[in-house]
Amino acid sequence: MLNPTFTAPDLTTFAGLNQLGLTAIGQHLSTAKAEILCHVTTPDPWCQTCGAPGTPRDTITRRLAHQPFGWRPTVLVIRHRRYRCGHCQRVWREDLSQAVAPRQKISRTGLRWALAGLVTQHLSVSRIAEGLGVTWNTANEAVLAEGQRLLISDPARFDGVKVLGVDEHVWRHTRTGDKYVTVIVDLTSVRDGTGTARLLDMVQGRSKAVFKTWLAERDEQWKQGIEVVAMDGFTGFKTAAAEELPHAVEVLDPFHVVKLGSEALDQTRQRVQREHHGRRGRKDDPLYQCRRTLTTGLSLATEKQKTKLEDLFKAPEYEPVQLVWSVYQKMVDAYRQLKPEIGRWAMEQLIAEIGTKVPKGLPELKKLGGTLRRRKTDILAYFDHVGSSNGPTEALNGRLEHLRGIALGFKNLTHYIARSLLETGGFRPRLHSES
Repeated sequence: MLNPTFTAPDLTTFAGLNQLGLTAIGQHLSTAKAEILCHVTTPDPWCQTCGAPGTPRDTITRRLAHQPFGWRPTVLVIRHRRYRCGHCQRVWREDLSQAVAPRQKISRTGLRWALAGLVTQHLSVSRIAEGLGVTWNTANEAVLAEGQRLLISDPARFDGVKVLGVDEHVWRHTRTGDKYVTVIVDLTSVRDGTGTARLLDMVQGRSKAVFKTWLAERDEQWKQGIEVVAMDGFTGFKTAAAEELPHAVEVLDPFHVVKLGSEALDQTRQRVQREHHGRRGRKDDPLYQCRRTLTTGLSLATEKQKTKLEDLFKAPEYEPVQLVWSVYQKMVDAYRQLKPEIGRWAMEQLIAEIGTKVPKGLPELKKLGGTLRRRKTDILAYFDHVGSSNGPTEALNGRLEHLRGIALGFKNLTHYIARSLLETGGFRPRLHSES
């Protein structure tokens, strides 16, 4: 040969049939699909009952969807013999367990291709089914079952978790109410700066009991390794974490703390609007025009926005809005401090201030001060554990929302949870390393 690095063409090796215990003996190519005729490489004509040699009775043809080549569906047409034992009359077929799982229509190589496409390339099930040349249900059930067996059911996927994130997620909207699941996320890599968040599990329901039960199912050694639990303002998650993980630190992440401030600001603006104008905001009303500018951090505001705020606060009737706005800006500024100790001091001073010195006529600010005072320990804990924010958990929630929007055809919650875990469970490096 001209180049010693090349070998003779071998369809068996090219299609990966040697890993399945098959040998290619023919092919039929068309524009719609490719069919590869093959037989079992090592036949076993011996009876497993009495050990006598069997007599070939007939040949059975089985068709399996295989990994596509050039995005053209590839089908394995397997001819395997059926034997009869002349001594004990036992009948058996040549073993295909190396090539395909029991009662499966997709070869093991094709199934691995489909699983890798779903996890690492984020292909839709429809695209996978089209590549394999099978129906949507066949592809969906096979891929989810293989993902459950190979990835989700692996107990080692919980190893190394030190920082937990927990949040609720609406997986289905119905006429009778939204259906919730509790989302548990591993934030260890985010805190350490070595990677991204990964979805650990999803449990039906949203309550203290749901999260507490999930934690109780983990072994004691694993629970002792949890250092931080990041969460939103829902007290049920805090109580469950305090009971099951008493040594861990509960952290109320900045996103939800600032959100409490922005909600108080919006409610104050809406109340003042109704009191002084007798209606909801209209496009020409000053308060309505500044609704976006009010929730913009002052350090990020443009000169035009600053001038707009100065003109707004000149009106004495808008003084309550200005007071709540100043509190909101102090909250944002505390989290933007470069040194955590300075941010912690600023937030501690703010909580003490609005917890005792709230002017009359500001129910929104009084409510905010009470909430911050009750969760003071969790809020300040963030500055002692920088990087333990629940923000990546919210980002995963957004990814799940996108998945729910495009992955039509989920039969039940089990399918949805399995698909979500495969998409965002951090299995991509593992599949790449095993390829």
